[in-house]
Amino acid sequence: MDELDKNKLPHHIAIILDGNGRWAKKKLLPRNLGHRKGAFNIRDIANVCNQLGISYLTVFCFSTENWKRPKKEVEFIMKAPIQYLNKYRKKIYNSSIRIKIIGRRDRLPQDLLQVLQDLEENTQSHGGLTLTLCIDYGSYDEIVTAVKEIVTEVQKGQLSVDEINEDTITSHLFTKEYPPLDLLIRTSGEYRISNFLLWQLAYAELYFTDTLWPDFDEKELMKALLDYQKRNRRFGGINHEDHQN
Repeated sequence: MDELDKNKLPHHIAIILDGNGRWAKKKLLPRNLGHRKGAFNIRDIANVCNQLGISYLTVFCFSTENWKRPKKEVEFIMKAPIQYLNKYRKKIYNSSIRIKIIGRRDRLPQDLLQVLQDLEENTQSHGGLTLTLCIDYGSYDEIVTAVKEIVTEVQKGQLSVDEINEDTITSHLFTKEYPPLDLLIRTSGEYRISNFLLWQLAYAELYFTDTLWPDFDEKELMKALLDYQKRNRRFGGINHEDHQN
């Protein structure tokens, strides 16, 4: 951690949490235990990010496509967070971390939805890291929703077609209140974006690691952040040193 330049940390990190099932299989354990270990790891990494002063951490917990997984596995994923969040509710409320949920809410079990909404409401004034849990989230769905909202505003005369630009779309996304995404991390050796934050990723740095999510600890996060700090972020332009060379 001492090697990090605290002045060059990303403001907004996103992580595709991949490898829970493979982690469990590797240890000859049920897949559900992999998901449980992965859930605890969200807490651990969020705490490290909060200590570093990173403002936003957005994690891909459950995609719109994950409903296709085996029924028992989906049921566990929907029930396990309730037990965990209820157990640690007071610690979460007493921390400085703010919890946000993005994604569809109409398909989530009512008991899970209630717990998640309670977390949002009771941490909304927290001034530390904003931890966003993407649940039943898909970027296609997010963009389609944004387009429908924009079309509705045009039909109502609240917006003209000529006024539609990049900012218009950004302001209708689930992440409209968030800063630009700086760094995307994907664990488990997969090199895909998997329908995650497609619009927001336009100028983000991408970091892929073979480490399975349950094993992605503080040391692995430091590797990702150090790699990020070596990048030359030009946002489509050139910097002064490049121009001179």
